[in-house]
Amino acid sequence: MIVLKAAQEKVLGALQAVSGIVERRHTLPILANVLIRKTGSQVELTSSDLEIQVRTTAEFDGDASNFATTVGARKLIDILRSLPADQTVTLSAAQNKLTLQGGKSRFTLQTLPADDFPLVQEAADFGPVFSVPQKTLKTLINQVHFAMAVHDIRYYLNGILFVAEGKSLTLVATDGHRLALAQANLDVEIPKQEVILPRKTVLELQRLLKDDKDGKDEKDNVPIEMRFAGNQAKFSFSGMEFVTKLVEGKFPDYNRVIPKNHKNHVTLGRAPLLASLQRAAILTSEKFKGVRVNIEPGVLRIASSNAEQEEAKEELEVDYDGDAIEIGFNVTYLMDALANMSVEMVKLELQDTNSSALFTVPEQAGFKYVVMPMRI
Repeated sequence: MIVLKAAQEKVLGALQAVSGIVERRHTLPILANVLIRKTGSQVELTSSDLEIQVRTTAEFDGDASNFATTVGARKLIDILRSLPADQTVTLSAAQNKLTLQGGKSRFTLQTLPADDFPLVQEAADFGPVFSVPQKTLKTLINQVHFAMAVHDIRYYLNGILFVAEGKSLTLVATDGHRLALAQANLDVEIPKQEVILPRKTVLELQRLLKDDKDGKDEKDNVPIEMRFAGNQAKFSFSGMEFVTKLVEGKFPDYNRVIPKNHKNHVTLGRAPLLASLQRAAILTSEKFKGVRVNIEPGVLRIASSNAEQEEAKEELEVDYDGDAIEIGFNVTYLMDALANMSVEMVKLELQDTNSSALFTVPEQAGFKYVVMPMRI
């Protein structure tokens, strides 16, 4: 029977949407597969890694009967990628095998039974649904994702905290050395909910969400609906459904970390500051990514050196009339934040050599980035 028939790019697009979470090596071989469930002309594609499940539905031509199977996701994608984008491809099923045909090419793939595919059991206690534009959520994630920890034994740091309360949605990420916070307004008032999304979920959402750069397509403006439960979060957008387990644990009190009354502040161009830091970073040592920042009325200097006694010096003219301060930073922490912004100006607030620095954006009250100093 013919499971589906459509242009290569349509089939490939649907498969790529769900295949980001598929692991190449897994103890359960079936998890390398995508579940294909056909109901009339609707085809549902589902992938899972036992903790995250992604599903998308699309309309394809083909036989009208119902059918379900699972097939290797990566192989199917690799084959489709190798075919021309405008070519019509046909996927047909017979005797535990799927055959993909496009032009004069023909590939026969082994399948595993659909009944053996382990679907994620959805929670029964999801809270109220709320939505934000996809572009807004993608922007929030972009502004904080780099501050997530990687493989930290404090497992609750290996992800992003989502706090929905009243009419605001706040995302916070920290690895213990720096903290990024971004905030957006919601259309509806909702009771307070706090969840920690795992790192893999965050990166997958970032990949799937649309923003303005993805074209002026109407569906790019479709909002993303979110629901949180005790141990799960559910996202629905653009014909996709995304269910993920949450990270259990208590996220640090981020409000205590954010400096409140730093008396010295300077507003300067993001791009020139980033360029200066990138140049200074070239002569930092591999293990010790430290740069010295010197600020005094009218000028900001950046200096770095390494074990070979090489050094770099940068100077920026700034409109500053506060205290003279010398402070050390991990240059990567500064570059990460500046590279993930798209604004012209940033504001740097400082207290003294030993206190955390605070970066904010003049036209975005909801963004804050705290970075601890380092001894140099």
